[in-house]
Amino acid sequence: MKRFCLSFSVFISLNLFAQHKVDVAKQMQLSLNQYKGMLGEFSDYSVFPQSIKPDGSIKTYKSDWWGTGFFGGGLWYLSEYTKDAEITDAADKWTVALHKEQYNKNTHDLGFMLYCSYGNGYRLTHNSAYKSVLLNGAASLATRFNPNVGLIKSWNGYKGYKYPVIIDNMMNLEYLFWASKVSGNKKYYDICISHADKTLQNHFRPDNSSYHMVCYDSVGNPIHKNTVQGYSDSSAWARGQTWGLYGYTVMYRETKDKKYLEQAIKIADFFMHHPNLPKDKVPYWDFNSPLIPNEVRDASAGAIAASALLELSTYVDKGLGKTYYHFAEDVLQSLSSDTYFAAEGNQHFLLKHATGHKPAKSEIDTAIIYADYYYLEALIRYDRLNKGKKVV
Repeated sequence: MKRFCLSFSVFISLNLFAQHKVDVAKQMQLSLNQYKGMLGEFSDYSVFPQSIKPDGSIKTYKSDWWGTGFFGGGLWYLSEYTKDAEITDAADKWTVALHKEQYNKNTHDLGFMLYCSYGNGYRLTHNSAYKSVLLNGAASLATRFNPNVGLIKSWNGYKGYKYPVIIDNMMNLEYLFWASKVSGNKKYYDICISHADKTLQNHFRPDNSSYHMVCYDSVGNPIHKNTVQGYSDSSAWARGQTWGLYGYTVMYRETKDKKYLEQAIKIADFFMHHPNLPKDKVPYWDFNSPLIPNEVRDASAGAIAASALLELSTYVDKGLGKTYYHFAEDVLQSLSSDTYFAAEGNQHFLLKHATGHKPAKSEIDTAIIYADYYYLEALIRYDRLNKGKKVV
C-alpha cells in the first residue's frame, strides 16, 4: 500500500472546511493569561520554572539545566500567535538569559536549551545576535560527536559505561540541520545522518518501540541497552517513543530519505495502536507499567506526539494523513479539556498530569514546563494547517 507522497495542498484541502475540535484562539488566550501570571512570579532571570513540587511550590533550575529553553520557547509561541508586546519582550529576556549556555560542552541538551528558545526567537525576529549564539551553541554540541562511534554522546557516563546515547538525543538534529544550512558547514548535516542511522540500527525493538539508552564502546558497537526513565529495560517509556517519532519526522523533512519516513510511520503505528493507550489518547507514563489502568499519565508525551503527528500527516498518503491529523486533534482536544488544562491556578503552568522520571520519584503526575511547550507548539501547528499554511 502506498503510504507516502501526500502533497501539502491536497492535505490542506481535506481540512479547510472541517469542524475543528479545538478552539485555538480560546486556548491561546487562556495560555497567555496563565503565562502572564508566571511572569509575575519571576523577575531576575537567573532561575527558570520547571515543574510543581509535591508541596505545591515551583521547582526551578539554573540555566544549565536541560529544560531551561522551554519557558522562553513557549513565550515565543505565544508571541507568534497573540502579538502581545509584553510576551514578546519577556520571550527575548528569557531567551537572552541562556546566553552563556552557547559555550556549554558538558551537555547534549543544547537543542532543547538553545533551539527551543533562541531558535524560535530567530525564526520570528531574524535577530543577528540570536543567530550568533545559535551557531556557537551548535559548535559546542558538535564536540560531543565522536566519528569513531558515529553518535552524539548523551550523558558523560552511566554505571561504568563511557558512551551512553539516549533516544532524546534525536531532538538535537533539527538544530544541527539548521546550523548546517545557515553556516554552510556540511559537518553538521553529516553528524545528523550518522546519528540517526546508528540510532535506527540499534535503538529499536522488533515491535518498533525503543530503548531509552544504548551504551557503545569506543568504535561504535552497542554493548548495553536499557531504559532509565521507564518502567523496565524491556518496556516502552512513553515520552521516549515520542522523541523518536518527532526526531525521525524531522529527519525526513530535512533529507527526504524514505527510510526515515518509514521509521516515523512505524513508531506512530506502535504509539497510536498500542492496546494500553487510553481512550483519551494521553498515554500512561510507560506503556508496559503493570499498574495500568491505575497508573499516572504523561501529558508531555501526548503533546509531543500530537505535534509530531501533525507534521507527519503532511508527508504521507491522503488516508494516513487524515488518520494522523485526527489522532493529533483528539489528543489536543483531551489536553485542552479541564482534565488536563489549567485555565487558572496550577502555579500558572498550562498542563497538568505530566510525569518526568517516575523511577527516581521525580515530577510524578504534575505540571512540567516542556509539556506546556509542546502543547503550544502543537496548537500553533494545528492552527497553521487549518489556515492552509505549512506546519514548519
